[in-house]
Amino acid sequence: MSVKISETQLMSLITSAGMARSIAMEAIASARQGEVDAAIHLLKEANEAAKEAHAIQTELIGMDEGEGKLHVTIVLVHAQDHLMNAMLCIDLAKELVELYKLLGERNDVSK
Repeated sequence: MSVKISETQLMSLITSAGMARSIAMEAIASARQGEVDAAIHLLKEANEAAKEAHAIQTELIGMDEGEGKLHVTIVLVHAQDHLMNAMLCIDLAKELVELYKLLGERNDVSK
């Protein structure tokens, strides 16, 4: 028996994941401009958006019950791709923000 995923679930997953990725990229840009506190705040926002997307993904996994019940469509694959990219982007953004923070601290000490 195949379980149908609602268009609302898929669009919410894509939207939340896309927002998480966009905010993570904003965090990197803020850190590059020396605004590390703003970048850290943006990373928290990115994490919240990713949590929303992850909650939808968890719901979908529950619907599938590990038995292949979900009808896999290209839109579902696209949504999962968005979430994966967002999570990777957030992880990399955290590292880059830390690097910019360290560079800023080193520049302040050398002055």
